[in-house]
Amino acid sequence: MSDPLQIKRLLRRPQFLAAAKGVSEARGAVVIQRLDRGDGSPHIGLGFTATKKIGGAVVRNRAKRRLREAARAMLARHGVPGSDYVFIARMGTTERAWDRLLDDVKSTLTRLATPKADKPSPARAPSGQDRQIP
Repeated sequence: MSDPLQIKRLLRRPQFLAAAKGVSEARGAVVIQRLDRGDGSPHIGLGFTATKKIGGAVVRNRAKRRLREAARAMLARHGVPGSDYVFIARMGTTERAWDRLLDDVKSTLTRLATPKADKPSPARAPSGQDRQIP
């Protein structure tokens, strides 16, 4: 039987700043940032943040509690070991219906787990240096 997923909290500012340099995805009431640490560690780093823009301390704490429970429910199935995740509360996090919040978190985690396909770069117009003037 597989071991349960180890989750360690991100507590220090440099950990949050490092995660911000990874990829991020937003859905509905949540933004999730993911950084692949590349150290081969089996645990997942997890942090939560809410800015004063969404409300006072009571609202921010409620939003973080809801995100914490949503992460607990979804990370076991959709999280990538060896990654750090930062969940950022948005304006509607506290009012969003629970099943819609779970759907937001699930779809965001799924999107972050699949690597983005590289888009082919558009063909460049020829520069003026290559042209010959008759």
